[in-house]
Amino acid sequence: MIRLGPLGFLKNHKEASRRTELKIPSETRFIRKVSNAVLSKIVDYVLDEGKIFDIKLCIEEAVRNAIVHGNNCDRRRLVKIASWVEDDNLHIEIEDEGKGFDQSKLVDPTSEAHIFKNSGRGVYLIKKLMDKVEYTAGGRRITMVKNLK
Repeated sequence: MIRLGPLGFLKNHKEASRRTELKIPSETRFIRKVSNAVLSKIVDYVLDEGKIFDIKLCIEEAVRNAIVHGNNCDRRRLVKIASWVEDDNLHIEIEDEGKGFDQSKLVDPTSEAHIFKNSGRGVYLIKKLMDKVEYTAGGRRITMVKNLK
């Protein structure tokens, strides 16, 4: 018997428009595997390194937030990731099983009072780097969209 591990069910990503869904335990060791799986959907697009970096950074930051802040690194809780390409837009949904959060209560990390803090910039960066960002399910689900053209 072959053991594939938690991400072993990944299918061939050549059909980029198909929705791919992943579920991972709340362990940070899966973050890069998730970003690589999502990025594999857009290999047929000619993107500059900066745009690829931005997408990868946002995926990894959102997954890390779901694992660390949403699920409190509880390995019994899952993070669900869905991604698809539609009309030259990459759509990514990431959802945790935590209690959610109110994004309006986040502080501005660029304000003078918070500029030197070591954390608190992830949501800010995601909003700046993606074309569309929406939080739903009480802050447990983030949907990000990036235009690939």
